[in-house]
Amino acid sequence: MFGNCPRAVWERWAPPDDRGRIDLACRAMLVQEETRNVLFETGIGAFFEPKYRDRYGVVESEHVLLASLGALGLSDADIDVVVLSHLHFDHAGGLLSAYAEGVAPALLFPRARFVVGREAWARATAPHARDRASFIPAIQELLEASGRLEIVDGPTSDVLGPGYRFHTSDGHTPGLLMTEVETDAGPVVFVGDLIPGAPWMHLPITMGYDRFPELLIDEKRALLTDLLARGGSVFFTHDPAVAQARVGQDARGRFHAVSS
Repeated sequence: MFGNCPRAVWERWAPPDDRGRIDLACRAMLVQEETRNVLFETGIGAFFEPKYRDRYGVVESEHVLLASLGALGLSDADIDVVVLSHLHFDHAGGLLSAYAEGVAPALLFPRARFVVGREAWARATAPHARDRASFIPAIQELLEASGRLEIVDGPTSDVLGPGYRFHTSDGHTPGLLMTEVETDAGPVVFVGDLIPGAPWMHLPITMGYDRFPELLIDEKRALLTDLLARGGSVFFTHDPAVAQARVGQDARGRFHAVSS
């Protein structure tokens, strides 16, 4: 998760367990409009069979997103739009029903329209050997068969409409779709794996999963510089403690997360 950053540095931010694993969230963001519920990503879900759940340290056997929606009086059937930054399993696995031995996974969110970037979709349907294991072929098949899939080019979506626009990044995976949401408190960008959590706000910190770390650093610098000038915030998918933070910069020019 920290690329070429020395362990002596990163373990201060994320102490590992005896198997070298660190605490991570797989967080979704819900935007409630007057007449719509818009969900950004679905987390890892509960689709893994037990051996893979153990391998990746998924500690919950329940579908945490569904429980979280239930706490708000909602179910997956109440979601009108699901926006997916990309289709790696820890961001899109929550689209699927929970694992049951001998039962094929089903697509949840029966009313929702699904929004995916064209490059991210192309990567998922024809992955490289380096990241093939990060995708779940059943997801692409089920999304396409639903008849409710919008594959977008450019900065906007017909399904989402006004109030939302996209930034894109190729450093982590081709066509990572990062949605900017207009709010009364300023813009909020769902940054996905461009910036997984607060420690990654520091420009040199990248992941071993990233395709092109140097490109990602340049993309990160451009986005954070823009958001800093506009008083914007970022929403983190993987930070176990911080969901959202404003963009700050210290006297040395280092970007950092400022508690909202």
